[in-house]
Amino acid sequence: MKGDRVEIVVDAGDTTRTYEVVAGRAGRRVETAVRRGVVEVSEVTRSGTVVRTARFMATRVLALVEQPVPREGAGEAESRAQARPLREDPRT
Repeated sequence: MKGDRVEIVVDAGDTTRTYEVVAGRAGRRVETAVRRGVVEVSEVTRSGTVVRTARFMATRVLALVEQPVPREGAGEAESRAQARPLREDPRT
């Protein structure tokens, strides 16, 4: 979904570098995969076509943080409404 993000923190020798892959358009998503010692983060369209890919050596990756866009379903909206604290009536 538009707005999905993955942040990758990589060891660059004496310092660390942070990279970010973002699903920039509606209908795109970000997928991650670890294969044969390589971490791949790809932006993918609805049809499954890869738009761009970032590849990193798995031994150099310090952190991989996936930050999906909050999606509200029917069940989530109801539970969130019930979890809110009630306001006290100022008239009483």
